[in-house]
Amino acid sequence: MKLRVEHDVFADAISWVAHTIPSRPSLPVLAGIRIEAFKDGTVALSSYDPDIASHVAIEAAINEPGEILVHGRLLADFARALPNRPIDMQVSGSKLEVTCGSSRIVMQSMPLEDYPAAPDMPDLTGAVDGALWQEAVAQVVSAASNDDTLPLLISVCIEIEGRQVSLMATDRYRLAVRDLEWEPTRDDVQERILIRASRLSDIAKSLGSAGKVEISVGDGNRGGVIGFSAAGRQNVARLIDGDYPQVRNLFPSDVSGHAVVNRQEMLDAIKRARLVVEKNSAVRLSFSEGQVILEAGQGDNAQTSEALEATLAGEDIVMAFNPGFLQEGLSSTSAEYVRLSFTSPSKPAVLTAQREIGSDDSQDFRLLLMPIRTYNS
Repeated sequence: MKLRVEHDVFADAISWVAHTIPSRPSLPVLAGIRIEAFKDGTVALSSYDPDIASHVAIEAAINEPGEILVHGRLLADFARALPNRPIDMQVSGSKLEVTCGSSRIVMQSMPLEDYPAAPDMPDLTGAVDGALWQEAVAQVVSAASNDDTLPLLISVCIEIEGRQVSLMATDRYRLAVRDLEWEPTRDDVQERILIRASRLSDIAKSLGSAGKVEISVGDGNRGGVIGFSAAGRQNVARLIDGDYPQVRNLFPSDVSGHAVVNRQEMLDAIKRARLVVEKNSAVRLSFSEGQVILEAGQGDNAQTSEALEATLAGEDIVMAFNPGFLQEGLSSTSAEYVRLSFTSPSKPAVLTAQREIGSDDSQDFRLLLMPIRTYNS
């Protein structure tokens, strides 16, 4: 194998592939990146982990086609540190020589015959706007659990019904649901699958927000995988087995009232309150006509109290919530206002986005929050 490739193109591509290499691979070869050079001037870079496979193709000047497996993170780190000049790569025996200007590294190859075959990309299921997909995933994944002993709760449920896609995640204390439209290959497509939340988040971020993201859901005969591709980059991730609960039923069918507050003002106040809140403590929100009073801290420790302008529809109410959950919920939307809909102080409340004080709230993203009982609530 012998080729020349532009520095920025190669450094960007190999860094992207390397980010899915496991930090503690179960087999030594899984620390590698496979480099394949073809006669048509294409170089394919790929990595594999039992949970995810990554693949990207770039253009290069190929003198001799071939393939090699080398330590991925080392090559990615070296490529990023090289000057912005063309990179020459050549295989000599069992070693890869990488030269850029006066810089040179020689790397020992890894056994290709021991490298597992990556799962095939399933047939295309549909496509979605990249920016919309990235936003939707970010809104939902924070509500998933971090407890690896609960495989269903560390995952995001992706529900596809024709032209609508729904993303759902819960850790039992909050529930996030995001609905969006996409372009399916068939209007009658129906899927309900689970993917690890952290993996879905990493993939959405790495594919970026430009252009379309193509999504391919494999059937049981393909080993339970889902594929994502955009701008020449592909990820194939394993799905999680299990039946996700019908969490939509947790949203209240009726509410007794709601309050509307400026999102950024509330977010800033929550951040200040968290400075005095001890672990597992709550912030209290006291809603009355025209205002909400936010209080945190108790006893002899530091305390904070802040009044914000609010519009209340319904009776006065006092509720307490996990401040971290509130902050993540408020950060998940860019709307100017948020609405908190409630039934009683002890029952779940629903956070939604709202453009203006007097407008309807958006149902595209809903966050169900369990209130916390406090010493004087």
